[in-house]
Amino acid sequence: MKKVYNETINIESVGKTVTLAGWVAKKRDLGGLIFIDLRDRTGIIQIVVNPENKNYDIANSLKNEYVIEVTGKVVERSNKNPNLKTGDIEIEVDTLEILNTCDELPFPIVDDVNTSEDNRLKYRYLDIRRNKLKENLFLRNEVLHYLRNKMYDLGFTEVQTPILTASSPEGARDFVVPSRVYPGKFYALPQAPQIYKELLMVGGFERYFQIAPCFRDEDPRADRTLEFYQLDLEMSFVDEDDVLAVGEEIFYDTFTKFSNKKVSPRPFRRISYNDAIDQYGSDKPDIRFEMTIQDITEVFKDTEFAVFKNVIDEKGIINAIVAKNAADKFSRKNLDELTDFVKSKKASGLAYLKIEEELSGSIAKVVTESEVSALKEQLSLENNDLVLIICGNKKIVKNALGQLRLKVADTLGLIDNDRLELCIVNDFPMFEWDENNEKWDFCHNPFSLPHGGVHAYDNLDNIEDILAYQFDFVCNGNEMASGAIRNHDLDSLAKGFEIVGYPREEVEKRFRSIFTSFRYGCPPHGGMAPGLDRILMLIKDEPNLREVQAFPPSASAQDLMMGSPSELMPEQLEELGIIVKPKEDK
Repeated sequence: MKKVYNETINIESVGKTVTLAGWVAKKRDLGGLIFIDLRDRTGIIQIVVNPENKNYDIANSLKNEYVIEVTGKVVERSNKNPNLKTGDIEIEVDTLEILNTCDELPFPIVDDVNTSEDNRLKYRYLDIRRNKLKENLFLRNEVLHYLRNKMYDLGFTEVQTPILTASSPEGARDFVVPSRVYPGKFYALPQAPQIYKELLMVGGFERYFQIAPCFRDEDPRADRTLEFYQLDLEMSFVDEDDVLAVGEEIFYDTFTKFSNKKVSPRPFRRISYNDAIDQYGSDKPDIRFEMTIQDITEVFKDTEFAVFKNVIDEKGIINAIVAKNAADKFSRKNLDELTDFVKSKKASGLAYLKIEEELSGSIAKVVTESEVSALKEQLSLENNDLVLIICGNKKIVKNALGQLRLKVADTLGLIDNDRLELCIVNDFPMFEWDENNEKWDFCHNPFSLPHGGVHAYDNLDNIEDILAYQFDFVCNGNEMASGAIRNHDLDSLAKGFEIVGYPREEVEKRFRSIFTSFRYGCPPHGGMAPGLDRILMLIKDEPNLREVQAFPPSASAQDLMMGSPSELMPEQLEELGIIVKPKEDK
């Protein structure tokens, strides 16, 4: 079989005899003349069989998704199709052979398929025949090829690190794998190649990368599945600016090459973590529009309005966002819906003011003239502006207003979907307070270098003020990469873990490779890991990662095609020394 790909045939091929193979995308019988749309990996080409053709009966028996081989002459079409790359020509059949038949399909192979996502995933091998998904996967291939070449050009060495490793406290739950050879012991699948890439720096590689699979036993989200891929990289003898410069080049060059959208110029805007939370209510801010969060607590320092007064007395905050020239666009019903929305984000409620000739809104009757005047000055208010206010606990207020900001902007059409606006959020706190467990925990990466190095922990009276050389790349409100300058001082590293509740002895046991290897000349180093699936999501405007992966799990964390997770046979469990106990309801 000397197969020719469909889209390699064009008007210059007229008169040639070619052999094609693929799937029947569509068959049409027009008064005895049969037209077949033959699909292969490159696209569609039209096959024509007339009633006098010896292959007519075979052609007439064809159904959608039959696999066929065709040999025939390339001829120019009389009715050309400008929507096809092969629309100038067609194939007059000499021989036609059915290579395989197809049962009744669970759904049609069309781009606008009307079936559930779970059904698509159950029959994913059919789903990926659709042009839209196939194009996504071909793009994935092109992007990976491009990134690999870019990393080689930048002097990085590609190294594969183990998939079976040791469990470590890195934030998310590990997937664990029982050991048959060592009963009662377990491997873990890596959440990221964090420790291995640091060991490569100790080993003197200086510039490492890999296209790394990462595994996290978390509930799936639109932007994260159980298994995802990142461009993992690490560099020795660098500071934060060196790593950020590489990240900026990767993102800018990749987006400008593969996306038709306008990409923010380099260098990307840098926003400290604290400013991101204060102004946008999120550490992954969408900066395609303004409407920043404003702290108006001081305006109401002498208020008699009981709700605001009680919040201030309890050391809470009063914050607002302003929807410019939008007061007339929100009815009472709309504002009630926004109130329900912020309550779903744990806010106690939503207050609002409409700046009109006569002030109106839920708190119009309880604010004083001086307070209104101060608001107008601080917020630069103009006629028809809408002020949306939330008060209470700082963490809740910032998060709720951050979510409300996005919702209002979407309602008003303020978000420019033809832009890819990147920024860098840096200077993360090293620790954050875990209210549920009433203890300090790492805010980001436990292996990060704190500002001040080992001396950062000399005074622990203000743990919340300790900053780290940690950063995220953010695009259109999506976290695209995380990175840091690593802590290569063992005493400082151990002290950080002690603050979150891990004694040095336990840390040295859990991270034996780090605490052993760093004693043999560990260079200063840092790195980052751009999320490949998320890059593809933004390029293709897809709603979730499952649309840019070949065989993803479902939204309920199941592989509906392969039937996993599945139960093991009793003899397998016995061999592993495992007894499965029913999980008790809490």
